[in-house]
Amino acid sequence: MRIGLIIIGIVLLSIPFVVSSAELMPYWGVVSLGIVGLVVVAMFFEFGERATSSKEISLTAMLGAISAIIRVPFGAIPSLQPSTFIIASTGYAFGPVSGFMVGALTALVSNFFLGMGPWTLYQMLAWGLIGSFFAFLGKLRLPVWALAAFAFLWGYAFGFIMNLWYLTAFGFPVTLQSIMALQAVSFWMDTLHGAGNAAFFLIFGKRVLAILERFRKRFMLVR
Repeated sequence: MRIGLIIIGIVLLSIPFVVSSAELMPYWGVVSLGIVGLVVVAMFFEFGERATSSKEISLTAMLGAISAIIRVPFGAIPSLQPSTFIIASTGYAFGPVSGFMVGALTALVSNFFLGMGPWTLYQMLAWGLIGSFFAFLGKLRLPVWALAAFAFLWGYAFGFIMNLWYLTAFGFPVTLQSIMALQAVSFWMDTLHGAGNAAFFLIFGKRVLAILERFRKRFMLVR
């Protein structure tokens, strides 16, 4: 499943640069939305098959709800997302599938309050990938300052995925030039997102990760 997710991600990001036909590009928005939706649904099924106990399901749902609730009051502050820190921490402590699920649930639940639309699927994918990525870092046992650095970079990666949605949704040509132009426009917003991620890790990282690790050992969850 993880290898398939990586392959689908590569296809998702590379098709706009490979397919340059003016006749095919108008359909890219629908194609990419379908791909993203399939990835999210596949990960939900993966979690359902992999979950070992009702405690694991309950814990993942609780963390997703907490992350979504925390996001809502920060909606008035553009790109400052404490939810990203919770999602990354969950992936670091509980593994890639749980991390992806908390990320996906964060977008799905919080958007009932902040606004639901096709962008929700892209947010579910972007936050889910953050949770899965930090699960890999959990195996490396990196120090908090290194996690903060990766969290900062994910501010730009998250923005890149959402910029792809913006381009395809509003009918702009998906080219290297259009992507770079939109990245330039969103640079400061993405920087704020990344800086907030890093700050949350530096301030709360050790304490939150220690709490989640205790939960993992108590419920005997496999990372």
